[in-house]
Formats: sequence, structure tokens, C-alpha cells
Amino acid sequence: MSKEQDFIITRRSIRKYSGKKIDESVLEIILKAGMYAPSAHNTQPWHFIVIRNRSIINEIPKLHKYAEMTKDADAVILVCADTKRQSDDGYYAQDCSAATQNILLSAHSEGLGACWLGVYPQKDRMEKLKHLLNLKDNLIPFSMVALGYPAEKKKNDERFDVSKIDYIN
Repeated sequence: MSKEQDFIITRRSIRKYSGKKIDESVLEIILKAGMYAPSAHNTQPWHFIVIRNRSIINEIPKLHKYAEMTKDADAVILVCADTKRQSDDGYYAQDCSAATQNILLSAHSEGLGACWLGVYPQKDRMEKLKHLLNLKDNLIPFSMVALGYPAEKKKNDERFDVSKIDYIN
């Protein structure tokens, strides 16, 4: 297995964080990776909101029942779809998913733990986050990524399953 493949295979959702602060330069690297994701027609319809305000972070689990780990995260990145950048809403889900995956992989490469939290298409979560953060009308909350230095290590289980592959020649 190549170094690059090993890097992808060893990424896991981390939900426990050490409390160590993430340097702004590391966050910038991670956000840059998100912006280099592929997008339909190169519209790049994402907008990232970096949340480091502790009182706001502590509100997130009240709005999202699976977001308890955010309380210990040093930062949370909310990935939003910007409807001003993509007139056709049919692709922002793929585009923002690609950006979210790049953020996760970049965080892993920087030694951080990260966990993807689904927001879209849960309208209740979307509306509550939009209200909490006072987002502009053109921003649609899509996903959140909790970030912090890991306080847990996850084992690498085998996920490769040939039964999920068909070849058409």
C-alpha cells in the first residue's frame, strides 16, 4: 500500500479531543484544502464558517443530537452551500461533500482529529444553525466538522469489500 493510500485508510472519525489549541495557520491549511475540492462547472459553491466561540460551540449539541463531541472541540467548521455561487441547487450537495472530505483528510494530515456531522438535508438542523449563526439567506448549512487534537486512537478495521464491486467490460 502506498503512503497516500495509507493516509486515506487510517483516517477515522475522532470524537474525543485533548484540549490543545489549533494554530490559525493549521486551520488555514485545512480550509485551503476544502477550497481545492472539485465542483460542478468549477462553481466552488462552498462557504466556510470557522466557529471558535465557546458559547456558540456549546449551543451546537442542543441543536444537533449527534454533536456532543463539539463541546470538547477546539474549532468547528460549518460548511455551507452558497446559492449565489451555484444557480442550480442540484450539485451543491456533491460539491460541499467533496469540500468536507478534503477538510477531513487535511485535518488528519495535520495530526488533528475530526468528525463529520451531517446537517443537510435535515431542515430542522439547517434552520436552527442558520438562526444560531445569523447566516445570510444565500448560505445553506450543509455539514459541520468538529476539530481538535485527538484524545483517542481508533483501530483501522478492514473496509475493502469485493462484493461491493462489479466490473462491466
